[in-house]
Amino acid sequence: MTENRREWMLRSAAQLAALGVAGAGANLAQAQQPAPVGTTLPGPPNGKEWRVGVISSRIRGKPQRINGHTWHFAQYLHPTIDMKMAQTYLDPGNQKYFEAIVRNPACNFGILPFPDTRITHYYEQDPAIAKLFTEAFPGVEVSTSLEKMVQEVDAVWLGDASGFGEDHFDLIAPGLAKGLPTFCDKPIGETVAGVKKICAFAKEHKAPLMSGSIFRFEWGIEETRRLIADGNLGDVQYIIASMGGGYSPDGWFVYGHHPCWTIMTLLGAGVESMSLNVRGATAHGIVVYPDRPLSEIWYGRPDLVGRYNETSVHFVKDVYRFSPAIEGNFLMGHHYEMFNMARVFREMIKTRVEPVPHQEIVEVTAMLYAGAKSLKEKNRQVALAEVMG
Repeated sequence: MTENRREWMLRSAAQLAALGVAGAGANLAQAQQPAPVGTTLPGPPNGKEWRVGVISSRIRGKPQRINGHTWHFAQYLHPTIDMKMAQTYLDPGNQKYFEAIVRNPACNFGILPFPDTRITHYYEQDPAIAKLFTEAFPGVEVSTSLEKMVQEVDAVWLGDASGFGEDHFDLIAPGLAKGLPTFCDKPIGETVAGVKKICAFAKEHKAPLMSGSIFRFEWGIEETRRLIADGNLGDVQYIIASMGGGYSPDGWFVYGHHPCWTIMTLLGAGVESMSLNVRGATAHGIVVYPDRPLSEIWYGRPDLVGRYNETSVHFVKDVYRFSPAIEGNFLMGHHYEMFNMARVFREMIKTRVEPVPHQEIVEVTAMLYAGAKSLKEKNRQVALAEVMG
C-alpha cells in the first residue's frame, strides 16, 4: 500500500484543524471544546480492574517506535493520558487527533473511559522504546519479560501496525499458555500454518483469542447486519469491498486483510475459492462461496481519495454503501471503529467468549494466499483447499 493510515492522517492535518466547522465532529466540538492539553480523564471507580498487558510487535525485526496499533487502538483500555507528554512523541496530525477526538471528553460515545480496564504493562524488546508509552499513559510500567508480565495481568493485547505477523506466536504464547484472553493483531500468524498454530495453541490452553481487521467494527458493518436481519430490502445479492491506497505484493499480505475481513464478517466462513487480477496499483479479486452471494474485492481503488475504504452491499431492493466515516468525517468514524474493537475485546475479557470464530481467522489468511497464487497462475480461481495445508 502506497499510503498507510498514519500517513493518511498526516495528510489530513488540515481537515483536523477545521474539525469544529465540518463533519460529524462539528456539533460535538461546538457543544464542548476539547479538553486543554495536559488534562487527564478520570480514573475508574473502586473495585475490580481488568489489568491489560500491551505488546508491540516488530516488522522483520525492526521496532515500531510509536506503534499506531498500540498508541491508537489499545489506549482506549487505559483511563488516563498525559496529553502534554504524549504530544511530544506524536506527529502533528496525531497530536491534533488525540486532542480533538480520541481523548476529547465530548467524543466519548457515552462510555469512555471504560470503568474497569487499565493498561498496567507495556512490552517492546527495547525497554527505551517501551518507556515512551509509559510516559504518555500514567501508571503503565515497562515490562522486560513476557513471562513475568503474564503473571501480573488479566489479558494481553498485541498491536502490529504494518507488520507481517512472523513474531506473533512467540510474543503471545506465554499469555496463551496461562489461559489469558488475548487480542492478536492481523496478520495474526503470517502464514496459514502460523495462524493455525496460534489458534490451536489458544484452544489447547483454553485461552480466549480475538483477531481481525478494524473494518469488522465499522458503523456500516453493524448497520448492514441490522438491514439483513430486518429483511425489508430482500436478500443480499453481492458485496463489493474496496480499499484505497495502492496494491503491492507485500502490501497485499498486510492490508489485503481489510477487504477480505469485510467479506468474511458479513458472509462468514466457508469460502470456496479466490482469484486476483492486478493492473498497475489496482487489484481486483473475486470471492466465491458454494452457497452464498458472489463478492468482489478492490484493493487500490484510485477514486477513494480521502475515504480510505468503502463497502457496497447490494440487496434485491436497494444498495447500502458505507465508509468508516460518520457524517462524512473519516476521523470520527475511525475513532468509533477503534473504540468498538476495544469494547469487544473488553467484553471478551469479562465473558471469556470469543467474538470471532477461529475458522474465519484462518480463512482470511488463506484468501490472501489463494489470491497471490491466482495472480501467479493467470488469475485462475484458486480453491482455498489448495493453500490450507
